[in-house]
Amino acid sequence: MGTNQLPPEEGGDNILPVDLKAALEERYLAYALSTIMHRALPDVRDGLKPVHRRIIHAMSEMGIRPNSAFKKCARIVGDVIGKFHPHGDQSVYDALVRLAQDFSQRYPVVDGQGNFGNIDGDSAAAYRYTEARMTDVAALLLEGIDQDAVDFRPTYNEEDDEPTVLPGAFPNLLANGATGIAVGMATSIPPHNAHELCDAALYLIKSPGASVEDLFADPEHPERGGIEGPDFPTGGVIIESRASMLETYRTGRGGFRVRAKWEIEDLGRGGYQIIVTQIPFQVQKSRLIEKIAELLIARRLPLLEDVRDESAEDVRLVLVPKSRTVDATLLMESLFKLTELESRIPLNMNVLSQGKVPKVMALNEVLTEWLDHRKDVLVRRSKFRLAAIDRRLEILGGLLIAYLNLDEVIRIIREEDEPKPVLIAKWDLTDNQAEAILNMRLRNLRKLEEFEIRKEHDALSAEKAEIESLLASSDKQWQTVAWEIGEVKKKYAKATELGRRRTVFSDAPSADVEAIQQAMIEKEPITVVISEKGWIRALKGHIADTSALTFKEGDALKVAFPAQTTDKILIVTTGGKVYTLGGDKLPGGRGHGEPLRIMVDMENDQDVLTAFVHDASRKLILVSTAGNGFIVPEGEVIANTRKGKQVMNVGMPDEAKLVVPVSGDHLAVVGENRKLLVFPLVQIPEMTRGKGVRLQRYKDGGISDVKCFAIADGLTWADSAGRTFTKTKDELVEWLGERATAGRLVPKGFPRSGKFSG
Repeated sequence: MGTNQLPPEEGGDNILPVDLKAALEERYLAYALSTIMHRALPDVRDGLKPVHRRIIHAMSEMGIRPNSAFKKCARIVGDVIGKFHPHGDQSVYDALVRLAQDFSQRYPVVDGQGNFGNIDGDSAAAYRYTEARMTDVAALLLEGIDQDAVDFRPTYNEEDDEPTVLPGAFPNLLANGATGIAVGMATSIPPHNAHELCDAALYLIKSPGASVEDLFADPEHPERGGIEGPDFPTGGVIIESRASMLETYRTGRGGFRVRAKWEIEDLGRGGYQIIVTQIPFQVQKSRLIEKIAELLIARRLPLLEDVRDESAEDVRLVLVPKSRTVDATLLMESLFKLTELESRIPLNMNVLSQGKVPKVMALNEVLTEWLDHRKDVLVRRSKFRLAAIDRRLEILGGLLIAYLNLDEVIRIIREEDEPKPVLIAKWDLTDNQAEAILNMRLRNLRKLEEFEIRKEHDALSAEKAEIESLLASSDKQWQTVAWEIGEVKKKYAKATELGRRRTVFSDAPSADVEAIQQAMIEKEPITVVISEKGWIRALKGHIADTSALTFKEGDALKVAFPAQTTDKILIVTTGGKVYTLGGDKLPGGRGHGEPLRIMVDMENDQDVLTAFVHDASRKLILVSTAGNGFIVPEGEVIANTRKGKQVMNVGMPDEAKLVVPVSGDHLAVVGENRKLLVFPLVQIPEMTRGKGVRLQRYKDGGISDVKCFAIADGLTWADSAGRTFTKTKDELVEWLGERATAGRLVPKGFPRSGKFSG
């Protein structure tokens, strides 16, 4: 412990009070800024985060070039954490591995030798086993770094210098993409095709104010080129619309739906299997197969028989359909819905502008900043070269003087004790020129040397004039930048193996949503049972006799009906609400089932009125106790949430009482006062929600029952003894009337219960 760290001797414990809120704010802000600036967000100019930049710079310092021998990753990681990046070795190695993976990077920056992981999600071998060197992409990113192209800053221990940004001759940010989570912000940029990026950049040089639409490839003008959309290293099919992609690139936020690429392999005799050859970006193949297998076991994929992984170098997933009659598109649509065979790749172009300001940028802004950086690099390299030429021309001028006066120079060097000041004084030389003359070798005194010097002098003078004219003209600078980008475009053109577009575009087939839903459920017969107290269960098979069913004490059967697991079950409550449950989602028949209130948000003061299988082709009449009613198409009452759908508006003490399918052309209504009224159905309005209209007028009491029938067939009812009565059209004359009238007392033989069914 140094003496300056000892507490003062004269009393006091030397503790300073600090306001906790202020201390936390200050420290958290420092952490947040550090994460944003020096860890999570890429620089818009070279598309690199600090760790990647340091890896590439360390490899450059170690002399590991694309054409040099591979070196152990342990050495590279050691250099990076020892000199530039004071973080854990594993995090640096993970970053290095990712740069070398051809399924993670569209244009790998590192050329790896050994096990660098695979698309199944297996990790790379330890860094003592693997070796690496740069690729040509990394060389392009570094091009000109030794020519004062970028600023350097001291490293964390101030022993060395490191670049604040790389020269970046390759459009790396968009070509390789980036992901990162900072504090309060994140970035996610998918990879793109370098050929298309170069096209867009060249267009931007010609038209500096170009909009995102201008940089986007236009199918009507294919000759102009431009960005078509992301291009993932793992291929896949983008099913996003052009308008949606344009909006995403314009705002810098959005996403792209990417699907696996698949084809049908004919097995002969009508049989087939589906082969998946490309899976979406950043999806682990092994995890994907596990998920499909889990869904198979859970019987969520009734159209699929089996899944096999036959991948070697290339992806080859085999999906075997249940039978040869299965529609392949329908099978794939159900898989896209349930698995990562379709995934959404987000775009959030949150990058460090000028290496300092984090902001979400549009496509044209990102490319503009990259081009400005390229121009800045060009100017700095040109000035560096100009200074080098000036220094060489100065020396060549001195050497020419020496050759013209060779004998005198030799005499001065031989005879003078201090020849340098004499040389400077005699020919008015600079210090550098005198030093160059004194350092000349004897072998350079041949006759041809003077000719060589003049030749070099002329060549350098011409190059100097060119650079000076370049620095004086902004147009020439942009021409040079365009030429450099053109060279990159040639190298990574779509005609090359690395440059060809891997991701294609397509419209999603317009499959029937209902059919897809059905395809995701195993079709099995069930019997739905609901008790008086609102417990629901689904027994396997169709059970005709429900008398053997058991219930909790004090509970009894409310309703039971046959259905299929693929059916939608509609449950209507006394509060006029309709809930929808999938037949496959109902609790099993063991025990007493589950309370409905757990499955849907049912109000406590409401009970189940009835339940039945949904049939979209039907219409229903909803009737309340007070005698109001209306017709509603059954397709309109489907509820997609737990909350259900309010269809009939009723207020206490009135409540929904009857739900009857519409049939025939007349409605018979009987009240608790045993009065019957018959009127045409056309007098009842069709609505999707409401209170309804009065069906029958009462002094007191309410409705007892309603029945739809065809007047030509007559009105039929059954009494408690099971006898059937029918009143023909002529016999019903005295009960025929207008809606909302009181009606007449029921005919003889009508059941005492007041119900048409006895």
